[in-house]
Amino acid sequence: MKKNTWFTALLTLIVLLTGISTSFADDSVFREMFRDAFYGGAAGTLVGAAIMAFTKKSANHLDYMGYGAAAGVLAGASYGLAQSLVTIHKGKVKISLPTIIPELVETTSSKPSVICWRATLLKGTFD
Repeated sequence: MKKNTWFTALLTLIVLLTGISTSFADDSVFREMFRDAFYGGAAGTLVGAAIMAFTKKSANHLDYMGYGAAAGVLAGASYGLAQSLVTIHKGKVKISLPTIIPELVETTSSKPSVICWRATLLKGTFD
């Protein structure tokens, strides 16, 4: 039964990672960042499973796969965010940083008004 479960999980992972998709529209920043995070999580899970295979009593160290997945998702999301912030135009590297905008928030009670700082981190179009 255990072999059957592992075979099904491996087959599902292969089908998900090798699926072909066609896109006619330009990908948005969020979609690319999500894809990078997903692939990072999948790669991290595989690395965690490989490290787990070299331990004694591998069944006691299943958390290695979770730690690998978490690290992979964080690394993939960071890579996707950095890729969206940095562009190369005519041989020059341009870094797009978010604009920080002060905003006055008025309260209805006797408390004084508050100044908040707002920054747009992600901007994209959803088609």
